[in-house]
Amino acid sequence: MSLRLAGVDEAGRGPLAGPVVAAAVILDPERPIAGLRDSKRLSPARRVALASLIRERALGYAVAEADVEEIDTLNILNAALLAMRRALERLPIRFEHIMIDGNKAPQLPDSMMHCHVETMVGGDDRVPAISAASILAKTHRDALMCALDASYPGYGLARHFGYPTSEHLAALRCLGPSPIHRRSFAPVRAALR
Repeated sequence: MSLRLAGVDEAGRGPLAGPVVAAAVILDPERPIAGLRDSKRLSPARRVALASLIRERALGYAVAEADVEEIDTLNILNAALLAMRRALERLPIRFEHIMIDGNKAPQLPDSMMHCHVETMVGGDDRVPAISAASILAKTHRDALMCALDASYPGYGLARHFGYPTSEHLAALRCLGPSPIHRRSFAPVRAALR
């Protein structure tokens, strides 16, 4: 009997604004999805199409965030691990095996102590369940940043999703940081001076 696998990945560690988002996905071996890979290697349209298939065919999935205040308090790595833990806690069905993209795993609650946990650098391009989590986290975060662009105009969030592009850095210098900017990140701190 194979163990039910939950794949986990995050999106949004590098941006200067917005939350970090994690997803956890349990794929259905009876309903495979072709073309799963690291979300960064897919076009935006392909990511959106695959995200829809994942939500339709997966046995279970969950998406969770750690907000800007948590990022600034905990640091970005610990905030990403917190988002991963939240996503795992929200999965609607039981699982026994957890595979996480990267080399760090979140601290798990007692209810998951029975699980076998593995980390894998590059797992988002090698393990379909992690690829699926990568895609859900990225599409969720991109949609969120597009929505936040309307509340915080002038930064170009719908184009660069909060990453430190030259456009974003110029807007930060001109407008100063918004409430969704990560004050623990050096370019944001510099714009506050």
